[in-house]
Amino acid sequence: MNAYLERVLAETKAKNANEPLFLQTVEEVLSSVEPLINAHPEYEAASLLERLVEPERVIEFRVVWMDDQLKYHVNRGYRVQFNAALGPYKGGLRFAPNVTLDTMKFLGFEQIFKDALTGLPIGGCKGGSDFDPRGKSDGEVMRFCQAFMTELIRHIGPDVDVPAGDVGVGGREIGYLYGQYRRIKGAAELGAMTGKDIKTGGSILRPEATGYGAVYYLEEVLKHDGLEIAGKKLAISGFGNVAWGIMKKAAELGAAVTYFAGPDGYIHDPEGVVTEEKLNFILEMRAKDPMRCEPYAERFGVEFVPGTKCWDAKDVDVLMPAATQNDVNMEWAKKIAASGVKYYIEVANMPTTNDALVFLKEQKHLLVAPSKAVNACGVSVSELEMAQNSARLYWDAEEVDAKMHKIMTNIYKSSADAAERYGLGYDLVAGANLAGFQKVADAMMCQGIF
Repeated sequence: MNAYLERVLAETKAKNANEPLFLQTVEEVLSSVEPLINAHPEYEAASLLERLVEPERVIEFRVVWMDDQLKYHVNRGYRVQFNAALGPYKGGLRFAPNVTLDTMKFLGFEQIFKDALTGLPIGGCKGGSDFDPRGKSDGEVMRFCQAFMTELIRHIGPDVDVPAGDVGVGGREIGYLYGQYRRIKGAAELGAMTGKDIKTGGSILRPEATGYGAVYYLEEVLKHDGLEIAGKKLAISGFGNVAWGIMKKAAELGAAVTYFAGPDGYIHDPEGVVTEEKLNFILEMRAKDPMRCEPYAERFGVEFVPGTKCWDAKDVDVLMPAATQNDVNMEWAKKIAASGVKYYIEVANMPTTNDALVFLKEQKHLLVAPSKAVNACGVSVSELEMAQNSARLYWDAEEVDAKMHKIMTNIYKSSADAAERYGLGYDLVAGANLAGFQKVADAMMCQGIF
């Protein structure tokens, strides 16, 4: 890194010493953008990096709710509004017991560049709570969501900040959150939240969007090498909405997910999750218990390996971590390199530790693609939902799918072009950081001191 980057990184580490996830993503981005910083000395003069790594606003609040036994509980709520240079803040809400301010800052910083890559007018932010919706009744989830929105509402709106779903926040939670928003506002501001049910202003294909987009991105990577996706075998982690979207679109295009993992172990289905029966069972299985994928093996008579992950599979063409952050560490990275797999496509937010990511990029037989580009289709469709709400329009599945495909193709091309333009060859990780960073940086420079 040049002196300016090194100084900003050192200052960021000193200010945020107890936030390892946030520091991890800052270091990953800054390590890629040196060519851009060298080409634009005006960025340093404007203290652009110092401004970029500091959230515009951090909101933390308590959430008090009552369970079915009339007992009170207290959780913490967060909204980190990181950067709105390109448009209103846009980012999901995550409800999970491991959510901290560090989690929100890491996700919010990643969201800045992911949103920029979409080419759509949205800024980056993230929010959530350490509330765990698993095992809660519908009434308990509803009361929590109503209490959460009662506090959050003063900081959001269609032209200010538009929350969406994330881990632990699906259609049910979004419905309760938006219902409370509408109740307090006294107006049907449909564009105030995305991920809504179609019956209340949501967009078709939103649950599948992130997974569909990841497969479209993979298609472009394979085309670069003169290959087709049909016939390819995929190993993924997770079986939530993102993983399910990957399974559906891969099957539609003639590929197959033959390995998928859950918290309890992994499934190996040599024929792949390609039939309607199997895809529908995935939905039933996770609705009953999102912590166990073993029932899939019991239902379809395939292999289940408990207590481990499937990253050392040798009979696949593509690995796609699609569950959670830091799923792949250096130990797994070495096994991935030894497996001979040719494509490592990140899907979850920051699923690879920084040292493992560097190691995997050094493997000459392996192509690495970054999550901030690969998983950007989810937020893209959220923005498309905002556009439909603003225009009082409704697009059918064919229209939304076509727009998703175009957006993901453009993200791939802009990343590859940026890497080439700055002399980095075919480096999709650096290219995504450069393309997203420049879009945000130029917008910030246009707006002066802010």
